Amino acid sequence: MVTPAVPRSLPGALDELRHRGRPVRAARAMAGDVSRRSYVRLELQAGGTAVLALYPPDLEETCRRYLASGRLLAGAGVRVPEVLEEDCGAGWVLLEDLGERTLYEHRGRPWSELALWFEEAVAALGRIAALAPGEVAALNPPLDGALLRRELRQTRELFLEPLGLDGGRAASGRRDEPPLARELEAALATLCDRLGAEPAAPCHRDFGARNLVPLGPAGAAETGPGAAVGVLDHQDLRLGPPAYDLASLLNDSLFPPPDLEERLLGRAGVAGAGADRESYHRAAGQRTLKAVGSYAAFARRGDGRHLPLIPPTLGRALAHLGRLPETAALAPRLGELWRPALAGERLERLLP
Repeated sequence: MVTPAVPRSLPGALDELRHRGRPVRAARAMAGDVSRRSYVRLELQAGGTAVLALYPPDLEETCRRYLASGRLLAGAGVRVPEVLEEDCGAGWVLLEDLGERTLYEHRGRPWSELALWFEEAVAALGRIAALAPGEVAALNPPLDGALLRRELRQTRELFLEPLGLDGGRAASGRRDEPPLARELEAALATLCDRLGAEPAAPCHRDFGARNLVPLGPAGAAETGPGAAVGVLDHQDLRLGPPAYDLASLLNDSLFPPPDLEERLLGRAGVAGAGADRESYHRAAGQRTLKAVGSYAAFARRGDGRHLPLIPPTLGRALAHLGRLPETAALAPRLGELWRPALAGERLERLLP
């Protein structure tokens, strides 16, 4: 784990908070995500804690989108952190502290408890999907076929090619694009185009366990809303494939066992076979491959803490690709080619 450094922009934000009547007793840098934002947990002199999100100057618009997406989600009944103070021009937002442990960090608990939080998350997805499409479209470009393809290009360039897992290296060592590499690229392009052609719906864009915070005891869901989950990092809210957020929830970092996955799919209206189920596998296949590329990009910047997530995430990708008409024939060959990465081998080569 990389120990986060205190951002250089922190003193100015603390001075401004003091002027606004929110003096701070102590500040502790938090582990960030894969973005360039920084987070600091503040102990306020008046009592309690808050989270200070710090944005580099070139992410000012990202900061403003965070505020706008938060207003939309809160208005729809999605539990997001309350904005306590903000100055996007100066690069910071002070947020309600929903807690120190995300759903992912509760992964040691029994699935009988975790399932209740996952059910709350599925309910939140329904509220997100019901947002007004026009308002969501104004925030960010759509998650269309072109963007989905660009995301997988990063996976190929930063993960598959460096580790020799793209099918692009012949036995002689020549880079002559043998059939598997061409077939894989064409099949994934088809997957992305079909996914991007689906009727667009509002989606959070990163609705995984590391962006969900349990807000009550797991057992409370049986008698009331006490097991609701808070939703973080919603600035990428946009229109995208209808199953994309559901695919993220069930295939990102914390993987429900098969029986629970089926139950949650049923709650989301994606039970059995059919077009909706195929759309789910398509979204999950793209999303998991995209996540592997993101983990590789983070490793290239010197932080390997996401490397342990690559084998299970790549395994999920392979399973979903095996259930799609455009990639099913390739899945057995990919399984052989990816065997070292699926076993956690060679991943340290991704580090600088």
